[in-house]
Amino acid sequence: MKKVVIIGGGAAGMMAAGRAAECGAKVTLLEKTDSLGNKLLITGKDRCNFTNTAPLKEFIAKFGKKGSFLYHAFYNFFNEDLREFFKKFNVPSKEERGGRIFPQSDKSEDIQGALVHYIKKSGVKILLGKSVKEIIRRGKSVCAAKTKDDEIIECDRVILCTGGMSYPGTGSAGDGYRIAKKLGHTIVHPRAALVPLDTVEKWTNELSGLTLENISAKAMYGQKKICEEFGDMLFTHFGVSGPIILSMSKKIAESLESGKVFLHIDLKPALSFEKLDLRVQRDFVKYSNKAFRNALDDLLPKSLIPIIVRLSNILEDKPVHSVTREERIKLVTLFKDLRLEVSRAHPIEEAIITSGGVALEEVDNHTMESRLVKGLYFAGEILDLDAPTGGYNLQMAFSTGRIAGESAAKK
Repeated sequence: MKKVVIIGGGAAGMMAAGRAAECGAKVTLLEKTDSLGNKLLITGKDRCNFTNTAPLKEFIAKFGKKGSFLYHAFYNFFNEDLREFFKKFNVPSKEERGGRIFPQSDKSEDIQGALVHYIKKSGVKILLGKSVKEIIRRGKSVCAAKTKDDEIIECDRVILCTGGMSYPGTGSAGDGYRIAKKLGHTIVHPRAALVPLDTVEKWTNELSGLTLENISAKAMYGQKKICEEFGDMLFTHFGVSGPIILSMSKKIAESLESGKVFLHIDLKPALSFEKLDLRVQRDFVKYSNKAFRNALDDLLPKSLIPIIVRLSNILEDKPVHSVTREERIKLVTLFKDLRLEVSRAHPIEEAIITSGGVALEEVDNHTMESRLVKGLYFAGEILDLDAPTGGYNLQMAFSTGRIAGESAAKK
């Protein structure tokens, strides 16, 4: 019977532990905090968007050029398999916009609870409050894990599932990178991925809490388009956030190191400039005797109107019938190209996930075993893989965790 130690009790760690035990291994799970699945509990605004209905090729593409690393893991255990897994533990799921999958209850604790039940049912030994200092080798193979209080836990296999460096309060403080590096692995520089952005403009503070739905935003570095997304955006007291901003934040943060980045927001992407101008003209006829500030109710959320009025430089009390063509064109331009200068991306500690991690060239994607150290496996966010919001990153954690657990127990 193989003795397998799992380091890290998050999504990948619990899946790896449960699967290894199911496959006949004697499994010990070491978690440095006093509870399991801490980050899972705060995922998706406490609702836990755990996968997505996107087909395999589209799913893989979300991870960029490195996505092909995941073909085998996803082929082995994919989105429908994961939904069925949770269903067996009485956690049915539902699909929402964009193919996002949530538990029907909208409670992240149901996902966490199912995983805890899974590992306990499988016979996993759980040790909480155990922080690992290093993995000990005998020759080219792992033979033990050493905790910070110098306890030696002997084993044949170790699966590192320590996550990245985001939300360190949940336990993911980059410990795994240090351990892997000490064993000879290359660590691709960890960066913040999926973070809110601060803006130079302070009027965003007046709109804090407002979500704009079905808009498009593109990020520009000089004349170069960095990225573009369609979906929902949230104004915050410091700038902007929400799904499309989080998805663009990694590339924006990289470009900010070289110079200024501007967000160009299209509030009405379904309409061309010309069609939107005609729509505005119709509204201006409808409200011709009203003050300008009272003529935009059919076009904008109420809280956004004072900002647009101010940015347009059209007098708010000006009768609509007196608004000039030049002023109207400027207004339509604001709708189609509302600009914000990004002052900074939030730090890695506030990121939903971490970009960077253990270099994929040094990991066998069929087993998740290290190509450098026999008996060492990796799963989840510790790997140099990241995708936008939408359930992709958690599916990656579960799929790599499952294949790592199975391989460690059987190989």
